[in-house]
Formats: sequence, C-alpha cells, structure tokens
Amino acid sequence: MDGPAPESYETLRRSIASQRNDLSKRLRLIADYALLDPSAFALRAVAGLAAEIGVAPSAIIRFAQHFGYSGFSEMQNVFRQRLEAAAPSYRDRVHNLEQHGGADATDDMMRRFIDAGIASLKDLQLTISPDKIDEAAGFIADARTVHVLAQKRTFPAAAYLAYNLARLEMPAHLFDGIGGMLEQQSNLMGPDDVVVAISFLPGAQTTADVFSLALDKGARTVAIVDVPRAPYVHADVVFEVVEASVENFRSLTATISLALVLAIRAGTFSAHKSNPQDERQ
Repeated sequence: MDGPAPESYETLRRSIASQRNDLSKRLRLIADYALLDPSAFALRAVAGLAAEIGVAPSAIIRFAQHFGYSGFSEMQNVFRQRLEAAAPSYRDRVHNLEQHGGADATDDMMRRFIDAGIASLKDLQLTISPDKIDEAAGFIADARTVHVLAQKRTFPAAAYLAYNLARLEMPAHLFDGIGGMLEQQSNLMGPDDVVVAISFLPGAQTTADVFSLALDKGARTVAIVDVPRAPYVHADVVFEVVEASVENFRSLTATISLALVLAIRAGTFSAHKSNPQDERQ
C-alpha cells in the first residue's frame, strides 16, 4: 500500500474493503475476518487470532504491513479505537465474551449468545443513522412494490421484513426462488419499485446477480450488508450491520431488529400519505 498507514478505524475499514479483491487468497481471508469481526482484531493476541482464522501468525503480520503498519500491534491500536469510541458497557461485554470461550454448560452458552446479541444491538444503535433509516423507509413507502432479496443465512431476516410489510398492507414480494423461478421473479422488478437485499459474507452469487439487475432496471435499492462490497455499495442506501459471534456462530439479532424498524417506519410514512390530515393534527 502506498502512503501512510490509516490512523482511524473508518479509514482502515475503507482501505481493507477497497483493496480486498487485490489481495492474495490468504490475505483476503484475513481481510474478510477483519471486516466481519473487528472486535476480535481489537482484543485478541496475534497467535489466537491467527488460529481462529486458520492462517499462520506471520500472515497476520504481513496483512498489517500491507496497509503500512510496522506490525500487528500498531494496526490493533486502530481497531481498538472502534471499541474505545463505544459505551463502556459495550466494550466490557465484548471483552467478557472474548475471554470466556469453550463453554460446555447450557446456561453459560445461553448467556454468551445473549451477550453477543446485546453487543450486536448496541453496535447497531451506535452506527446506524436514524436519518438513513428514514430515507430507506421513505423509498419503501413510495414504492409500487417492495422486492425483498436474500439467500442462505440472511433469508430469515428477509422473510421477516416481507412479512411485516405485508401485515402493514404494503405491497411486498419475497424472492424465494421456489421451483427454480428466481429468474422469472426478478422480471417483476421495475423502476417504480424498491429492492431490499440482505447479504453477509461469503454471500450468495444469486443475490448479487439479482441486485445488479435491479440496479440496471433503475429500481430504488437498499442493501443490508456486513461488509460493503460490489454490487451493494451502489445501492441508494447501504446499512452496515455487524453481528457478534460465539464460536463462529452468528445470530441475526441486529439484522432482524433493523428489518423490523424499517418496516414500521415505512408503514408510518405510508399511513401519513393515506391520511395527510394526521400530520396536521
């Protein structure tokens, strides 16, 4: 990397995301992990981090040096800025979660997943702008049809968003691909519609393909991702959601909460459009 090493977490995150595709396979694996779980990079020693990712410690050091740092410790200080900017209770929860691995007892495992969910929700509260939520909700409220798109792990969040929009009597269409009809379903998209895509690494290629088609058709687009990447970075509104992990298992606590808020805000805007006198009262 040319130039000085990034001094802020946001600058570093953007550098990693923009250079990801140019990295070697091993460094790309580290980059994905850094973007997906920055708390681990802030809190763990290089040996433990390397073991979890499945690379040699020297690869972590090369990764840091690629971005202009003298070594991993210097890069780790930048990752720690993200936690230091958060509320102390969030930092303590994340630290506690990382320090108590390998739990066998059911009550301890349940506590760790609950703590991870709380950490994810706190991160959502700290990083997602209410103005951005209202912008996306406004697009949804104005749409002829809202197409909701996700595959694999993120599909439950998409189904929940479509369910709530339908309950609010808004025209919602869930891309389910049943019977191999995903291509035919994608033909329903138009410039008066909104497409909401939810995609977390490693991501489903079918989701990316349909989302790219939505961009080509001129539809309004909203993306909920864990790591900003093509084609989702070209959406009208992009939400970056980080779900905390327990033994590499990640729930959808924050993602589903965001989906619910989007549906409720869109329903509120839609109701105001139908009854404009409500806003004057």
